[in-house]
Amino acid sequence: MGVESLKRIADFLFEAGMLAKLPRTGFAFLGSGEQSIAEHTYRTAVVGYALAKLEGADPAKVLMMCLFHDLPETRTSDLNNVSKRYTRADEARALEDQTRRLPFGPEVRALVEEFKAQRSKEAQLARDADQLELLLMLKEQLDLGNKKAEKWIPYVLPRLKSGTAQRLARAILEADSDGWWFPGQQQ
Repeated sequence: MGVESLKRIADFLFEAGMLAKLPRTGFAFLGSGEQSIAEHTYRTAVVGYALAKLEGADPAKVLMMCLFHDLPETRTSDLNNVSKRYTRADEARALEDQTRRLPFGPEVRALVEEFKAQRSKEAQLARDADQLELLLMLKEQLDLGNKKAEKWIPYVLPRLKSGTAQRLARAILEADSDGWWFPGQQQ
């Protein structure tokens, strides 16, 4: 692999790091909570791994879809539901520009395209993970006293496709978001 190829990979890695600096914009409407796209991506990947293991799907493929699903947002930003009414981000073009000169670019594009198309079990689980991560954030905000978070939850639940994700959503909503760290709360 030549110096030029390694430079393109280095540039790509710097760009991916921007996801840690770019906020998810919908939380402004919620009035509380902040999250970078990278923070969202990390927990989405963890949720995706758990779903894949529970559903007997390919955990590596689900993880990679979760990892790359919002990568174009380094160039398009995170458009919330209000912004999407007036703006259309060309994520496919952004992804093509980001990856076209990378030796693994076709694989990354294929993963994101599969995620968007939602035709495979892995893509559906990765999307469920994306939605469950939002639900986790909403439950955390609800537990902190933000009543607006409760209004958002009914929009998330119907988006969940797998039975496992639907059952996990119920468990999330019944749980105390900080119960995991209080002594004596664990079973």
